[in-house]
Amino acid sequence: MATFDDVRRLGMALPEMAESTSYGTPALKVRKKLVCRMWSEREHNRDSVLDTEVLVVFCELDMKQVLLDNHPDALFTVPHYDGYGAVLVRMADVGLDDLADWIEDSYRLKAPPTLIRQLDGE
Repeated sequence: MATFDDVRRLGMALPEMAESTSYGTPALKVRKKLVCRMWSEREHNRDSVLDTEVLVVFCELDMKQVLLDNHPDALFTVPHYDGYGAVLVRMADVGLDDLADWIEDSYRLKAPPTLIRQLDGE
């Protein structure tokens, strides 16, 4: 089972990533832009997801359904995120390689081009 410690370790390897909070939950941001965050107790209760911790990561809206279809055990969504480029990660069911990929993808959506070039070694 992945934890926010894993998220932190994976995310903090990316240029200028910072640990922060969002909606009162642990989060990672790049230059004050949210990259990922944990769900709060209120969200768990709102959507009746009580069996795992949940991480929100961002994706291209047109790729959302592809991600959900390709990773049905680890990724899901709820009506609150309809029409929005974000997927929810079931921390109890995600592998660290996939988690690292999704954090990096989310980072690439939020980071400025200069940091993306740095990440790519350009």
